[in-house]
Amino acid sequence: MTIEFLYDLFQRHPSVQTDTRQLKQGDLFFALKGGNFNGNHFALRALELGAAYAIIDEPVVPPAGTPSDRLILVDDVLATLQQLALHHRRQFDIPFIAITGSNGKTTTKELVHAVLSSTYQTYTTKGNLNNHIGIPLTILSVQRDAEFAVIEMGANHQKEIEGYCLYSLPTHGIITNIGRAHLEGFGGPEGVRKGKGELYDYLRDEGGSAFVFRDSDDLRQMSRGIPHIITYGTVEADVVGKVAPANDSFLHVEITRGANTGTLATQLVGDYNLPNVLVAVTVGKHFGVTDARIHKAITQYTPSNSRSQLIERDGNHIILDAYNANPSSMRAAIENFARLQTNGGDKMLILGAMAELGPESVNEHKGIVELIAQYQWAQVVLVGGDFLKVEHPYRSFVNSAEAAEWYRQAGIKNSWLLIKGSRSSKMEAVLE
Repeated sequence: MTIEFLYDLFQRHPSVQTDTRQLKQGDLFFALKGGNFNGNHFALRALELGAAYAIIDEPVVPPAGTPSDRLILVDDVLATLQQLALHHRRQFDIPFIAITGSNGKTTTKELVHAVLSSTYQTYTTKGNLNNHIGIPLTILSVQRDAEFAVIEMGANHQKEIEGYCLYSLPTHGIITNIGRAHLEGFGGPEGVRKGKGELYDYLRDEGGSAFVFRDSDDLRQMSRGIPHIITYGTVEADVVGKVAPANDSFLHVEITRGANTGTLATQLVGDYNLPNVLVAVTVGKHFGVTDARIHKAITQYTPSNSRSQLIERDGNHIILDAYNANPSSMRAAIENFARLQTNGGDKMLILGAMAELGPESVNEHKGIVELIAQYQWAQVVLVGGDFLKVEHPYRSFVNSAEAAEWYRQAGIKNSWLLIKGSRSSKMEAVLE
């Protein structure tokens, strides 16, 4: 079965689905396999639900009355999906902007998309579909009218970003930062640097362009040799900005060089989002978006999915940043929260454990406890994982369900809370 044949089917049925629960009439169903599921077992069900074709890699015997030519047998469904995405990608001669990094990928992706889509037809990763399945699905969602595509790339081991580049063929790239995320999979901090740097390696080899945060020594050094570098930062960059004074809890950014957007009153919480805003401004200016549209796009962007959200409930101001956490992002969030002016309101931390840190995990959690001890808090609650293996004087729970029960009973009012943890900690459940 050739990719050209499948691409002809895709052009007639340009919607791809891997989950029968989300299937629509006329979709192409790709029967992917995982550790706990086998999509081949759902191929016939997909056809019953209206899929035009089901792509399988294990023989499936159709019942009487089901045309067998609607079942397409390939060697490997995942590899075929990725090859189809590559074939589709090659039909476009437009900027494909890849975004990776230890922290801030999704927020940066959404800000960049907001700015570009103010002027151009722009397609981007939905949610956090940023892995070996989500990236090809994102590429296949790019339609003929596209002028830009923005692709988020997550990774937890080396050679992963390199593989994504081979079928997304990025023309431009952004590495948000190099932090202490997924230490277990990458094999330590140097492994993180190498793994995330695979995007720069591809751009260097292919003559691409990189938007580089000039404040980062790591990123400046790693990007050397890339033919086209556009910089952003707080000093000596193509676009320069700084945190501006504000009368509310949100991040305000003043652009002092490279754009005339005025002060950007964002709906993001946390000074650590400054580079994410700056790169969105930089991308917009580089591609000719007007200052007025950049301003409108950034100030109207509202975070979602438990990312730097400010929630007001029962007189409390709650910063919910529970989508993910690693030592770098946890430290930044705690330090930013400690600096936050609350006009006398009590400050509380409710923190879930950090995942995928390997042998460094207990020490990294101990380091967070030591950081917490440097500040005064009305309450500190630590939840689950390797926080349970570290001595500390704070309130402790095994999981977020226990923490949620305590929170319901505590009757906390008129306070400021930071709730953060890794996805596996499910810290948003504290508020449910």
